[in-house]
Amino acid sequence: MALTPQRKASLDALCTQFRIDVLEALYGVQSGHPGGSLSVCEILAALYFEETNIDASSPNKPDRDRVVLCKGHAAPMLYRVLAEKGFFPVSEMKTLRRLNTRLQGHPSTTHTPGVDLSTGPLGTGLSAALGMALGLRLSGYNSKVYAILGDGDVNEGTVWEACMSAVKFKADNLIAIYDWNRVQLDGRSSDILPQGDMEAKFKAFGWRTLSCDGHDLNALVEAIDKAKSYPDGRPVVILADTIKGKGVSFMEGQNAWHGKAVGEADYKKAVAELSKAGE
Repeated sequence: MALTPQRKASLDALCTQFRIDVLEALYGVQSGHPGGSLSVCEILAALYFEETNIDASSPNKPDRDRVVLCKGHAAPMLYRVLAEKGFFPVSEMKTLRRLNTRLQGHPSTTHTPGVDLSTGPLGTGLSAALGMALGLRLSGYNSKVYAILGDGDVNEGTVWEACMSAVKFKADNLIAIYDWNRVQLDGRSSDILPQGDMEAKFKAFGWRTLSCDGHDLNALVEAIDKAKSYPDGRPVVILADTIKGKGVSFMEGQNAWHGKAVGEADYKKAVAELSKAGE
């Protein structure tokens, strides 16, 4: 179901604030991953505020949906969304990547409330998400598992092993969302390891495929709703067309901002751009 204009405006405003707050946290600690955090913003917002049955008041409810951030370096945005969802105070973002923090550089189930899987090593998330999906099905739950993939992530062979297994085991409660910004740590994906026709690849492995603008909340909600409506034994992947560093002109599409510290001048310029765009 499409978002009402008022709801979309509210979520868009939240996403602008999330970007500002993530950059503030990264600037404060002088480390982290701005580019991939900014690109995944709307995907996480659509999932946590519109599509999943995840509730901070009952975080261990066995039949809840699960969200696996396979591209674990985008943890700052996941943390900001989890904070807004009520898993911990927003003020805790100031402790990002610091000693004794619950908000480590990559998600940790043993430290951070609301994190469903510890991730970081690329290529491992989808396999674990598949295991979760099959476990939920064996337990008789109708819950969904959402796995958020990244460009460097899908370079890994284990991702495609998981794709084959998901089809074999008819995991129709597994939905992958590919944060497809086409840039990774060392450059553009087309230069590092050309991916070719990703839709054709997933289809060849037996997956249903959907495509959408990964920064349009209405398009994301529509795609996720459609993905949830296919009970035919096939997993679904949503190819979400995104921009690395979305919202900050000098970061957009630049691999240099994959894991670059945000200096004072860049921080002020980025916040000014985001604030103006959100007016």
